[in-house]
Amino acid sequence: MSDAAAPAATLILFDESAPGPARHLMLQRTETMRFAAGALVFPGGRVEDDDHAIAASAALARNAPAEAEDGAARVAAIRETLEETGIATAIRPAPSPAQIASWRAALKTGAAFSALLAESGRALDLGLLTPFSRWRPGHAVKRRFDTRFYVARREGEAEAAHDEDEAVHLLWRGAAEFLGGGYPLVFPTLRNLERLAAHPSHAATLAHLAAIPARLIIPEIRDIGGEPHLCIPEDAGYPVTQARMADLRPL
Repeated sequence: MSDAAAPAATLILFDESAPGPARHLMLQRTETMRFAAGALVFPGGRVEDDDHAIAASAALARNAPAEAEDGAARVAAIRETLEETGIATAIRPAPSPAQIASWRAALKTGAAFSALLAESGRALDLGLLTPFSRWRPGHAVKRRFDTRFYVARREGEAEAAHDEDEAVHLLWRGAAEFLGGGYPLVFPTLRNLERLAAHPSHAATLAHLAAIPARLIIPEIRDIGGEPHLCIPEDAGYPVTQARMADLRPL
């Protein structure tokens, strides 16, 4: 296993257009994917060089965080969510559904997100994304990612539509519904959904994050009662901090 973990970013959207707990958008990955095949995940993916260029550009990014890696990861979360689901977040002025469809097609053929933004006179407001957590495996997995999770409100009225190359379908559900629905979920997703379920609105989540800011989580394997368990720190804001390795879906 390589020691290097590829930088990645994920976006947790909050849809509060109806009464009750916020709904979040998740996609089910195809069974042919090399990472988390068949699992339900939040939209996201690798951080690319162009994401760094956008975050460093005063013309293309507003309210960028001080840390360059954080800024690039926010751009990646926005770009990947747009490409995978058709939902545009923190793009100003907000693109039309036709513009979104055009951008998705262009990104799929390798177009640079920076060029699409520049050509349309648009920029990203990175301050609209709030760091939620950051996960990097400390144990053996097929592929290692250093993933930053962000939260943001859903914007606009565009309907989500999955990229058929990467996902079989998309779902909007409350965190508790995902947890109780028998969906295939990997360890980090389970823990993040439990945390979201404990703070089921965007405002409540931001208040929680003000008290317990995002931090790096490195799960480790411990022997508990003679069985290996995957564990995370108990002071990082997560209601559940361990699970039997035998019960976990592999990454």
